[in-house]
Amino acid sequence: MAVFVALGAFLMTLFGGWTAQRVTDRRHLVLGLAGGLMLGVVGLDLLPEAMHAAGEEIFGVPQALLLFVGGFLVAHLVERLLAVRQASHGADPKESVPHGRDPAATTEARTADATDRANGADTAPVAANGGRVPQVGLTAAAAMVGHSVMDGIALGAAFQIGGGMGAAVALAVIAHDFADGFNTYTITSLYGNDRRKALTMLVADAVAPVVGAASTLLFTLPEEVLGSYLGFFGGALLYLAAAEILPEAHHEHPARSTVLCTILGVCFIWLVVGAAG
Repeated sequence: MAVFVALGAFLMTLFGGWTAQRVTDRRHLVLGLAGGLMLGVVGLDLLPEAMHAAGEEIFGVPQALLLFVGGFLVAHLVERLLAVRQASHGADPKESVPHGRDPAATTEARTADATDRANGADTAPVAANGGRVPQVGLTAAAAMVGHSVMDGIALGAAFQIGGGMGAAVALAVIAHDFADGFNTYTITSLYGNDRRKALTMLVADAVAPVVGAASTLLFTLPEEVLGSYLGFFGGALLYLAAAEILPEAHHEHPARSTVLCTILGVCFIWLVVGAAG
């Protein structure tokens, strides 16, 4: 039964990605909605579940909260490290020279980098979309895929407990997999990855809950491990929403409609969580 329900999550994920793809002419609204959906998933779904499942305290702080902060910091460090690596191989020529830096030195560095490329030296790909590094988008999308696998595992575990619990979790998984598909496609594209890569990650995210649900036929995941993962993933997801997606949504279109889309995204997840509870 769990695998059958996971097929519904598969279709809902694809529908979320299709929706994100079709509204590219309203990109700021897409990003505003995606940020709201991610914020809602973290604050109203992932973190409460993590606190419930992995509530043991370490030096007076719940383990889930420590992992939540850890996930936020790891996401920040990964992005910074990739950005520094890209910058060390040459910045975007359209970028302005930072204050206090010698323009001649900057030109010299770019000339040296061009020479390295001509000689076949290994260099990192230039970041797209205002300095964003494509690998960050792929890493974030891969984390979304991992989260979807855990969705499937949670779904299978719920049906092992009983039909009522399985139905409640199924409603939550299927409904918020729309947000997963929407966010997976959006965040992959946001960092400058092409449409083919975004669609590949979307399909992987759609298949993931089916794989997770099928795996529960072979083993049972300890509740504490599941809670720990949810806390860590929630912190990483919050970083992407707050530090990347929402600022980008308001960069060129600081309209009230964008804020409204963010609020609607949060309210949608609130309704999903409330209906499942």
